[in-house]
Amino acid sequence: MKTVFLDYQTFSKDSDLTSLQQVVDDLTVYATTSPEQVIARCQNAEVVLSNKVLLNREILSQLPKLKLVCITATGINNIDIKAARALNIAVTNVGGYAKNSVAQYVFAQLLAYYSQIAHHNDNCQKGLWQQSDTFCLHGNGSIELAGKSIAIIGYGALGQKVAEIARAFDMKVLIAERPDAATIRPERMAFLAAIEQADIISLHCPQTLETQGMFNAKLFTRMKPSAILINTARGALINNEDLLNALNNEQIACAILDVLEQEPPPKDHILLAAQSPKLKITAHIAWASQQAQQTLLNLVAANISAFKQGLRTNRVD
Repeated sequence: MKTVFLDYQTFSKDSDLTSLQQVVDDLTVYATTSPEQVIARCQNAEVVLSNKVLLNREILSQLPKLKLVCITATGINNIDIKAARALNIAVTNVGGYAKNSVAQYVFAQLLAYYSQIAHHNDNCQKGLWQQSDTFCLHGNGSIELAGKSIAIIGYGALGQKVAEIARAFDMKVLIAERPDAATIRPERMAFLAAIEQADIISLHCPQTLETQGMFNAKLFTRMKPSAILINTARGALINNEDLLNALNNEQIACAILDVLEQEPPPKDHILLAAQSPKLKITAHIAWASQQAQQTLLNLVAANISAFKQGLRTNRVD
């Protein structure tokens, strides 16, 4: 099967494509692909791999040989699923590959925040410990995670892994029900109740019409002034202006973002331009441990193999 990988640069250069090469006859790899290049590059492809390259109805309708689109991620908001279905193009995604990587990122950030690691290291670098009158230089101190409440928004593989580690720290895990749920499932709690009680809110839900912009001014007023918001899901879950106002008005204490609604962001992005000490932003790297990237590519290969056998493994169309 002639296969085209449109944006391999979304993976690190150390990633191994052997598993893909074993299941397709002809693999063409592009580092990046602009919107204007998609149709020409995919014209003869039976399989297309895309992480973030947009595949809308206009593009899909001009690819007559296309049989399968493999999204090399969990989120599928870069492809028109309805159009793919109408054109008889199968679509797969992958999930769960980054649960260890994302959970490690969440707790690396929480430990850095509550244990003040950078601050204490800086004190030693500045010679302050050497000048101390006692054996222990407290500086800004340190706060334990034990006893803190963490609300998990989105309880799939990623949310479950974060919850598992949180329990190991003796934290109280609040599994939030969907905001519009008519009933509360066992072991979950009402969405607003979780938001109001949480010391930490960790986002792991998909971006949909219902979740887009759901963390807005109204919701920030329901959070504790000491609350931390962590987003490793999708940037569009948060209203940026409302978040900045909430931080500036001390409605919440800190936001840790690994995702923004536009990636890469423009130089004048409102959150980056703010340079707020209460705002920590990283470049969508929570998912990207070496192990997670390789697991993802191997799962994509498995999806292609399953499709060739007539199976519907990880189909989302």
